[in-house]
Amino acid sequence: MPDSWMPLASKVDLGDRAPCDPEVPAKAIAHITADEEATAEAPVDLVPFANLVSFFTGSGKGLAPHILWDPFTGAFSQFFPATSRSKGVFDATGGVRPNRDGKVVIQVEALFFPHCRVGDTVFARLVDTPCVGWGELHAWINSWDVPDVWPMGRPTSLSRNTCPTDKWRSRGGWYAHAHVPENNHVDPGSWPPFVPPGPPPAGRFEPFPGASFFHPGRKSPIIAAMHHRLVAEDCDRYTSSTGIDVWGPGDERSYTAWQQKLDLEGSAADGIPGRFSWDRLRVPRV
Repeated sequence: MPDSWMPLASKVDLGDRAPCDPEVPAKAIAHITADEEATAEAPVDLVPFANLVSFFTGSGKGLAPHILWDPFTGAFSQFFPATSRSKGVFDATGGVRPNRDGKVVIQVEALFFPHCRVGDTVFARLVDTPCVGWGELHAWINSWDVPDVWPMGRPTSLSRNTCPTDKWRSRGGWYAHAHVPENNHVDPGSWPPFVPPGPPPAGRFEPFPGASFFHPGRKSPIIAAMHHRLVAEDCDRYTSSTGIDVWGPGDERSYTAWQQKLDLEGSAADGIPGRFSWDRLRVPRV
């Protein structure tokens, strides 16, 4: 049986589970967080991944999807097992049950809004981002027999195209939030193409750079990518969100938390990465 929890995702179990309908074909629903309004003339910095995790575990529990995905770093947090419904779409009284209408109905929220800014780059569409981790996410969803089809067409714009009820109930595959009955959203606007089956590409993760790489003041995008993975693994012991690409005390504290999560002790949990802990952190290649 496939894993109910995506192996790469940080598990943030909200409980509150409810079954899906095993008589209806398996589905996935694609969302973007769309948590800020921006334009090409007035881009806005991407909201931190941790902020959305806090939202979906706090005031936004009633809107939580299965998976929150950061396409810039490959970070994932999962709030419900695949075998439970999530709460990412509106479900009116009576009619269809869009959160449950499938053997599974796996809902994915990509951390993205049009014209978000990351570093010095502005991204107009989700497909323009690096889409780090999409291959692993797609493979996991595929393992739940969600077919690689878009019954209403792959989303290419922020526009509404409601799926007829009979098609929704009878066709498995991928649906945009813009396609879901009883809803009025237009996201995600775009989505990465399906990844052909086969072995994962080599070099997905940063190789261990050696313990001497990690010293005070070291500046590198590798450290920023490591920072995001530590946050995704609930090992955030940082006190500031600035200078995330510079090695400092917050990195050492957070990495110690990661080593302890791996049941390392003593000098093996001193906050300096070693090959064993680094390889298991799976820092996306930058």
